[in-house]
Amino acid sequence: MNVVIIGAGIMGTTFATLAKTLAPELDITILERLDGPGAGNSSPFWNAGTGHEANCELNYTPVDAEVISVEKALKIHAQFNVAKQFWAYLIEKGVIKDPKTFINQTKHCTIVSESAIEELRLRFKEMSAHHFFEHMRYSEDFDEIKSWIPYTMDERPRHEKMAATVIETGTDVNFGALTEQMAAHATQDLGVKFEYGTHVKRVHRSPTGRWVIEAECKGKPVQHKADVLFVGAGGGAFPLLKKSHLPFRNRFTGFPVGGRFLRAPISEEQAGYYRAKTYGKAKVGAPPMSVPHLDLRVVDGKHYLLFGPFASFNPVLERDRGFFDYLRSIRPHDIQGLLNVALEHFPLVKYLVSETFKGEKSMFEELDSFAPGLSKRFDWKPVQAGQRVQIIKDGDLQMGTEILVSKDKTYGTLLGASPGASVSPEVMLRCLEQLIPSIFSKEEARKKKNEIFPEDDLDTLANDPERYREIRDAANKQLGITQPKAQ
Repeated sequence: MNVVIIGAGIMGTTFATLAKTLAPELDITILERLDGPGAGNSSPFWNAGTGHEANCELNYTPVDAEVISVEKALKIHAQFNVAKQFWAYLIEKGVIKDPKTFINQTKHCTIVSESAIEELRLRFKEMSAHHFFEHMRYSEDFDEIKSWIPYTMDERPRHEKMAATVIETGTDVNFGALTEQMAAHATQDLGVKFEYGTHVKRVHRSPTGRWVIEAECKGKPVQHKADVLFVGAGGGAFPLLKKSHLPFRNRFTGFPVGGRFLRAPISEEQAGYYRAKTYGKAKVGAPPMSVPHLDLRVVDGKHYLLFGPFASFNPVLERDRGFFDYLRSIRPHDIQGLLNVALEHFPLVKYLVSETFKGEKSMFEELDSFAPGLSKRFDWKPVQAGQRVQIIKDGDLQMGTEILVSKDKTYGTLLGASPGASVSPEVMLRCLEQLIPSIFSKEEARKKKNEIFPEDDLDTLANDPERYREIRDAANKQLGITQPKAQ
């Protein structure tokens, strides 16, 4: 079977690695617009690098009529623990020599001011009752919070009421480095073919039922054919879906959201002082990707602080692609959906437009509001983040990810954003199960799957505490994540 994957980011490369490991007989080619793997949204400073497992993100535990909902948090946490099994397998097999090249233990904290203390207290009560979050701690004590996340408290007045939670086993993940190492393994050991500098323009079905992929490579037209096509090209998946002529294509439109961060290099000693990712509470009307957070980042052995994001409305599908690419992807039936979003989510649109024109002075003011005095302690520079394209489905704005597979199981794609890269192995496993189910009819593939994922059932992880702890601890050991002794 001939499989073509569009996009050599974390999603496409994970899909290829999993597929070829489970079914070596597959002929897999990855087409990538950029010059290397993981060079787009997977690259280290195009995202915040948080290993999302719902430890600290308030938007994963929404409040409705004063009731905290933890269902989304439980699912994301379980998905991340499936992801950790896959990464632990890569380390065990020697594909990745040193886990610290892509994953580093980093506290996951949430901090709120007086107006949101009750919400955080209720969140802690609900979450810490579940075995996923049994090690979460809560405090309203100034000095204890300062011991967890000193940069947010060092110059804060002691009379200011704050509350915080901490989980010591959170992670910072360099998805670009992870993608590069998987791509090297896929090329050298698995026989996956990568074709870089290849910009796919159009995909369509041939009279024989195969997919025809029309692309441009270094200014010259090229063509590929596939029995099965998977599009994991981030925002670039939307225009290809529109040109596919699949029946469900009209249900989806892309809503682009850009962003910036403030970034500062720091020393290893300073990184040891603040080894955390600290999330706050988003402004009213702000999209989920705009929750303010102050993060330690580890990239190629160097340490940085990252603060943001500062969202923006940037009508492009991917960075380095122009407005007209986005315009050409829009069909007449998409206009109604875009208008619905503009009307029903007007505070969001207004927020994005205002953020777009925010200058450095305002960015530093927000940083100092989150962590008083921090803007003057380091050499901060604004950096552009990756481009996210949220889903508009049937006219409604969606804030997650969605797997789409054609009825004949020859075309699959992934749309949407957060939690994205963090749960890529679990999401790509589900996509593979839906798109090429014949793989799992073979005993060898089922055995290999169980070797890679000792427990991939999300309900089992959520409902069986002992099984979850067994799986978590085994993966954490390979990844170098340790649970600190009780204090």
